[in-house]
Amino acid sequence: MKKTKRGRPPKDSAGDAQARILDAAQQLFLEKGYRSASIDDISELAPASKPTIYAHFPGKEALFAAVVARTVEGLTDFQGFSPEGRTIEDKLMNLGTAIVERFVEESVDLVRATIAESQRFPELSRNVHDTARDRSQAAVSQLLDDATQKLARNPRGPFSARRSRATAQIFLDLILLPMLFRSLVGETPKDLKKELPGFVRERVGFFLAACETDWSH
Repeated sequence: MKKTKRGRPPKDSAGDAQARILDAAQQLFLEKGYRSASIDDISELAPASKPTIYAHFPGKEALFAAVVARTVEGLTDFQGFSPEGRTIEDKLMNLGTAIVERFVEESVDLVRATIAESQRFPELSRNVHDTARDRSQAAVSQLLDDATQKLARNPRGPFSARRSRATAQIFLDLILLPMLFRSLVGETPKDLKKELPGFVRERVGFFLAACETDWSH
């Protein structure tokens, strides 16, 4: 009978196998890159037998896609989050800061890995972009509607779902994309965090001014 290493649970017996497999795969994909991380490595780190891995995922590509999908789902899950603040500006600053901190701290390494594999898996890269955009738009749209409902004085009534999502995308483009890009090209989270309050305040001010102009027409 094969002995397991001391302090490690027997393969396939501890916790949820699929979650362990995804955790191990994510760690190795980020540390080694997609090409260098092997199913054997993932099996050892999880720990989970190779038959168990293949029972959940048909191959390494499917496993990489599942890791990315799980990360996107977690990043765009704002259920239970309510922006704090006494004014609309305060609420939007709180929301913008939370979005930037979450994405910069939790997604940069995986975004780099996905970009690195974009030529190998162009469909995966497109799906990641589309899924992240759609889920982010939906979540931020709802949060913006909740935070700005007192500000909306549009005589034509509330925004349509399509227009609300477009407004959410503008908010994301103004606040998240510049910080995410700077993080991708090597600026440290510590340096970005120093700038974040002033940056978000400036961008929220611009966003509100644009909304006021739009709503007044």
